[in-house]
Amino acid sequence: MQRTLLLTVTLILFGILSTAALWQHGYWGIIMPLFQSLAGAQVLVDLIIALTLVMIWMWQDAKVHNRSPWPWIILTLAAGSFGPLLYLLTRKNLK
Repeated sequence: MQRTLLLTVTLILFGILSTAALWQHGYWGIIMPLFQSLAGAQVLVDLIIALTLVMIWMWQDAKVHNRSPWPWIILTLAAGSFGPLLYLLTRKNLK
């Protein structure tokens, strides 16, 4: 229950932030600053590394629990952290 609440609050707050950023700057307005300096490039590469590691974990975890990893991988590639957050929110609690 506590995990579900934390994930839900995180997803909602991140969704609000993402919606506001898209509304104010547009999709390319969010992406372009990452290509304009070494600092932006570092953040982009760090995000790619982190999400790649998360996708590898999701792939392995989904296979162990007889889930298709594809919806979550595609969502991660298209929408970043929304994929892993929703994967964790829909994952059965294992003890």
